[in-house]
Amino acid sequence: MDTSNLHTVPDVFLAAFQQYKDKPAFTCLGQTLTYGEIDRYSEQFASYLQNHTNLKAGDRVAVQLANILQYPVCMFGILRAGMVLVNTNPLYTEREVQHQLTDSGAKALVVMANLADTASRIIANTDVDQVIVTEAADLHSFPKRPVINFVAKHIKKMVPEFSFPNQIAFRKALKLGAAGGVTAAPVEPSDVAVLQYTGGTTGVAKGAMLMHSNIVSNMKQMDERLGASTEIGKEIFVAPLPLYHIYAFTTHCMMLMSTGSHSILIPNPRDLDSVVRALKPFQITGFVGLNTLFNGLCHHEGFKSLDFSKLKTTASGGMALTTDVGELWSRVTGCEASEGYGMTGTSQVISTNPPDDIRFGTVGTAFNDTEIQIVD
Repeated sequence: MDTSNLHTVPDVFLAAFQQYKDKPAFTCLGQTLTYGEIDRYSEQFASYLQNHTNLKAGDRVAVQLANILQYPVCMFGILRAGMVLVNTNPLYTEREVQHQLTDSGAKALVVMANLADTASRIIANTDVDQVIVTEAADLHSFPKRPVINFVAKHIKKMVPEFSFPNQIAFRKALKLGAAGGVTAAPVEPSDVAVLQYTGGTTGVAKGAMLMHSNIVSNMKQMDERLGASTEIGKEIFVAPLPLYHIYAFTTHCMMLMSTGSHSILIPNPRDLDSVVRALKPFQITGFVGLNTLFNGLCHHEGFKSLDFSKLKTTASGGMALTTDVGELWSRVTGCEASEGYGMTGTSQVISTNPPDDIRFGTVGTAFNDTEIQIVD
């Protein structure tokens, strides 16, 4: 995809939807959605937000989801409706959720049913007046959808009791949205696209105001750095890191979307058995992770038996990659991990090792158009 004329996040994903319509975009729990299906569902969600709520362009919408198919649908829907995405950690405590919803000024919340009880206890203390609740398999086909959702709720007892003053089921929201259309919202590169919360080193979490130009520029820098190592429409990347974090967000929802790549979403990377089951049907070409996950997987017998013959890219960030784990990953997978460095406030990546010049124990070289100052 030629990204030279793409300046906002909707510019990027709308072009991807059109160019890669029939290619797989995201897979989760055995269900795959194509770029065309993500386009249709996100348009329905955007239509719901515009036509069936009191929200208007520029309003903040919080999303508190794990790595499930609903995340990209909601994220793209919010942005194509001209609203601001507020990424929210599903593991937050009541105090943390209340702080983020209040600080961001969020007027709507999308939340997983099995996490909703936490937000329900503090929602009255925020400005949120519309809550969209989704169950894990809401975008799965029949009969998988009712079976998975029934087991989660009634067999595994994963969904506690909760209630919001004004709530709607995600699937009902999509149905309402499908009956109308989306009004194209004017978006400028200088507009805020995402409020990305970061703890930093002190105090409560703070919302970094990431503009469309910030995110798109970093996406272009990442694409430029990977260069010839990326085959358009042929990459299959593992997405075990949370999409609500800037590292996975920019990688899977921006850079890999622009190249027509396929992301395998992992809802719970701590369950290594589930990670192995998710990867088994695929010959993965890329893996985005961090040191502790690499270490755990390399000691898992099921993981070591997977086919890594196509794996050519391993990105390591979020924390330092230790020598022992880096060497172990190379032995198990046959792919050298490339370490990088970034911050939430820089829309993710500042530096990485070039694919053809990986130097272990370093975070590589600065991206183009990036200045780094080292201060004692």
